[in-house]
Amino acid sequence: MSLVPRAKIVGYLSGDAGFIYYERLASSMLGAGRALGLAIMIVACRSDSDFEAALEKMVRGGAEALILDTFAFSNLDKVVSLAAFHKIPAMYPARWLAQAGGLMSYDADVISAARRLGSAYVARILKGEKPADIPVEQAAKFDLVINLKTAKTLSLTVPRKLLVMAEEVIE
Repeated sequence: MSLVPRAKIVGYLSGDAGFIYYERLASSMLGAGRALGLAIMIVACRSDSDFEAALEKMVRGGAEALILDTFAFSNLDKVVSLAAFHKIPAMYPARWLAQAGGLMSYDADVISAARRLGSAYVARILKGEKPADIPVEQAAKFDLVINLKTAKTLSLTVPRKLLVMAEEVIE
């Protein structure tokens, strides 16, 4: 199921290639693209000032959708407005970006994770367990947020199955 089923090229706005996790993230994106039969166009940004040129490069390269990495949370609202300007559907790594006008987001439920940390980790440490001995846990709950106003602006029809899966639908 896809929100942009005809997309064959997906732009991946990544951090600078010098970023510590760049290779792992880029490799994961390319692997996901291969598995889905999509070409992934990776465009790296060195700073927030590169967003405009990066999105223009993606549009010129034929990207029909955009996935945004988590590298530059300090100024991501700029990407939301640029994606809207270029009319490119984008998926964001944080709920507030979909709430701010982005098409959709998918990220860990931070409230659920914070509760887990507070109830489990802190209790274990207070009972004398060493933090280094406590295993790291990955998020267990993720939230999908869909902005129907943005979908309408982009002339996209959101499949009912996707709407049912969403934690939040912005109308």
